[in-house]
Amino acid sequence: MASEPQQLPAVHEAWLPREHALHRPRHGGRQLTALISALLFFTTPALLWVFGVRPGEIENHKLASFPGLDKGWAFFTDLPTWAIDQLSFRPGAIAAADAISRGVFGEGAPLDQPPPQQQAGPIPAPPAPTPSKTAPTQGPTPNAASGYRRVVQGRDGWLYYGYDADAKCDPSRPLPETIDKINELRRAVEQSGRRFELVVAPDKSTMVPQFLPDTYPGKDCSQSAEAATWHRMLKDARAIDLRPELRASEGRVQRPIYPPNDTHWADEGALVMTRAIANAIKPGVTQTWVSVPMGPYDAVADLPPLISKQGTKTNTLYSLRPDGLVDRAGESNGDIDRPVYRTASPLIGTVDEKILIYGDSFTKASSRYLSGAFTNLTMLAHFTQKTSQAEAVDAFVNANVVVLEAVERSVAGGQLAFLDPGFLAAVKKALAEHPIR
Repeated sequence: MASEPQQLPAVHEAWLPREHALHRPRHGGRQLTALISALLFFTTPALLWVFGVRPGEIENHKLASFPGLDKGWAFFTDLPTWAIDQLSFRPGAIAAADAISRGVFGEGAPLDQPPPQQQAGPIPAPPAPTPSKTAPTQGPTPNAASGYRRVVQGRDGWLYYGYDADAKCDPSRPLPETIDKINELRRAVEQSGRRFELVVAPDKSTMVPQFLPDTYPGKDCSQSAEAATWHRMLKDARAIDLRPELRASEGRVQRPIYPPNDTHWADEGALVMTRAIANAIKPGVTQTWVSVPMGPYDAVADLPPLISKQGTKTNTLYSLRPDGLVDRAGESNGDIDRPVYRTASPLIGTVDEKILIYGDSFTKASSRYLSGAFTNLTMLAHFTQKTSQAEAVDAFVNANVVVLEAVERSVAGGQLAFLDPGFLAAVKKALAEHPIR
């Protein structure tokens, strides 16, 4: 006769006699401590909010919102992210961790390690390559697998963008291929009767290398590749070389013109690029220009948030009087993800042409002065998802002069959105159909 299957006890396993095979004791104090800790972790942000304590956005993302109950089980998986982001004392904790690390180990806390598949930050950053390494798609990050850093922490508090090294050491496409694609765009523009200029904004690590640390990931290969990279960009791509004038400007103000905690140049660099583009289009036009300092101003620095910190940079505002009298410097544009149009009446010292500057955030950082130099100007970012391909192509068609601006690291790394074959084909077709003579 078959025996009946064994039935589970009718009481909780912790209440069974200790001799019973299924007895499992509760963990008593440890369980209670864990429950209390979890309760405090999730309720503290809500209680602080009630009493008016608000967390700040110290990283390059918006704070997580409270998950909705309509998300099902995702409510529970998203709840820890919300609680972590809402800890109002988080910046202080990060600062304390960094201070302890420096005091005990003599170096900053490793807050600059890029997590996998995460946007690198608010920098003029190239998109990450697809597996084929030919068609760029979304935002970049230094190559974590190869040990590159989001931010290289230099001497005397100086910070550098880690992709400066990554781009030269581990490019997404060979530099000759990148230059061939740029020249393909140049030919399409020039064959349509328009003018084409290429300007490359130097990396901060190129212009201010003296504060770089003795060692950092990619130092040797990036520094050894720098001279060859510039030689190819100038000789084969015919880029405007801003470096001599940037060094001359640095000598005049007696300080680096890249801030210690930001990857972009200060206003002195913006003026250098504006002058260089104007002179390339209309040689000698800047001879009447007068620019004088108007005073300092503060802005949010872009590198500290990449290592979970906050920081401001101090720049000097300048006037721009193309005729020596009338100040034409405009407002800086916070966003060129959509086409930005600037028109003004012609003036001695201005360039009276229909100009498209198709650039990155170095164009945005220079927009105050670019607006003062050109009477019919369109500025548009090539790293943008807010402007359709058709709108970007129309910006080319509607210009008489196309100025392509890109930062050195984007050219060296080959991560330039406009090199997408589909976009190049669309631009070539539209320009051929709408020539100017």
